[in-house]
Amino acid sequence: MKPLYRIIASALSLSALIACAGDLDTAPEGDTMTEDQKQEVLTQDPAKLESDVLSLYSSMIELLAIEEWSGRTLHYDFGYAAILMMMDSWGQDTPSEDSGYNWFVSNLEMSDRTATSLAGYFIWNNLYKQMGLANRIIASVPADTEDASLRAFRGQALAIRAFDYLNLVQLYQFTYDGHSEALAVPLVPETMTGEEAAHNPRATVAEVYERILLDLDEAIALLPTSGQAGQINRQAAYGLRARTHLLMKNYDRAYDDAAAAAQGYTPYSIAEVSQPSFNAFNHAWLWGNVIGESNDVVQSGIVNFPAHMCSFTGNGYSPGYSGRYINSELYSRIPDTDVRKGWWALAEQKTEKDETTGQEQKYWEFCDIEHPCPNVDWQWTITYKGKQYNIAEWAGWQAPYLNVKFGAYQNIYNNATNACDIPLMRVEEMLLIQAEAKGLSANGSIAEGAAILENFVQTYRDPSYTCTATSREEFIDAVWFQRRIELWGEGHSWFDIMRLKKPVHRLGTNYATTVAWNLPAESPLFLLIVPEAECNVNSAIENNPTVAAPKAGDTY
Repeated sequence: MKPLYRIIASALSLSALIACAGDLDTAPEGDTMTEDQKQEVLTQDPAKLESDVLSLYSSMIELLAIEEWSGRTLHYDFGYAAILMMMDSWGQDTPSEDSGYNWFVSNLEMSDRTATSLAGYFIWNNLYKQMGLANRIIASVPADTEDASLRAFRGQALAIRAFDYLNLVQLYQFTYDGHSEALAVPLVPETMTGEEAAHNPRATVAEVYERILLDLDEAIALLPTSGQAGQINRQAAYGLRARTHLLMKNYDRAYDDAAAAAQGYTPYSIAEVSQPSFNAFNHAWLWGNVIGESNDVVQSGIVNFPAHMCSFTGNGYSPGYSGRYINSELYSRIPDTDVRKGWWALAEQKTEKDETTGQEQKYWEFCDIEHPCPNVDWQWTITYKGKQYNIAEWAGWQAPYLNVKFGAYQNIYNNATNACDIPLMRVEEMLLIQAEAKGLSANGSIAEGAAILENFVQTYRDPSYTCTATSREEFIDAVWFQRRIELWGEGHSWFDIMRLKKPVHRLGTNYATTVAWNLPAESPLFLLIVPEAECNVNSAIENNPTVAAPKAGDTY
């Protein structure tokens, strides 16, 4: 991976940043083409830029992107989905084993807040590299082009750049509310030179948000309402702007954008989520990573999202070594009438004697035919100890609260091929943004927001649900609770903690005692550290303070 200033230089010179990059810089004779010549080529044949556009999305599922830099094969090095898992690991809703089999253990322990952290470098590299690819396209396509294909290409690049900034600004600084003038991350315009990048200070939070909105405003004007699955269209760009306005507490604009984003999409039905799913692009997804069997991350076997998240895969860490669970306290609050109660397998620990050795052994007995999970009709069962279970039970290999939300590839239990698509934005999120924004807007009311919330949950998840919130804080927590359940495992939980200024509570739950603590809202530990490799080549970086990782039992 190249440091930031080298990424910028590569993007500006349009050199081969990745293998599938285009060749618009070079004429057939080997001479360098002028900007006017490149624009003429693009006007005559916009397809010349298509490979660069595809690279925006292939970079999100790149395999072993930092292997050469790190000198190690890291099994979380499979693209943006790994960042989603890292962010969920920092919070309080996704317990996992504190063991060597867990490739996200440094995130679970929050020991990754250092300038030399491999995970921290991975995040920085992933987002700024994709931004460099977006800058390459933005620099190639004039803003006033009338060609429909080129407009769509530029619109996608602008939306992707905004997406990268929206991630970065929430990782390296606290939320917009109360911190608008604090330092966030460097801004990297497509016109920046390598020399400028070597002295490029962190912009303020307000400056980064201004850039995000400018990019999204233009992207929405350029993008079509439809497109290829897995690529950003106008609806997905509206969704990104809805997220942005929600963060800025521009509630009316957040509501309008979320409503625009939701047009043409329908949520998963109760029947659809009554079995493991969320593994294939469908009517509820505005945007996602579309994965094919031939993709490198799939061919790797276990260096991919399902290997670490799907409890039904036949090839990975999640079934047997390092599962992903729900916080037991959060689970206890989900009503039995809610179909999502079945997204996690409840179990009871039992003891029996081994018939051969006579020694006692403990095992977990999951929901079964005699004691079924509430409101769940699992299609995938296996026979174990003479009974059928809704999830593989390998002689006590997992604890209760194990997630069964994410289905295996092609819904085939024990499928060793991990070619599942990955959700990045669903219509359900847009409905939850509408509810929150309407309830908190000066032009709305808690009653109006609660009505939107009730309509969604009653129709698609729990027919018995009512929102009982009467105060502003109660309503915020009511929506947050629904977001914690609905979007569990999809990478939203950490940004919600930051946005809503919530503490992290792990004590008294099913977190391992070694990683159980309570941390206050906006703890200095919540901010990432700019990687040392970037600071070494950018003299203007003023870093966040390094804070020691929390210890077991820490509280406030």
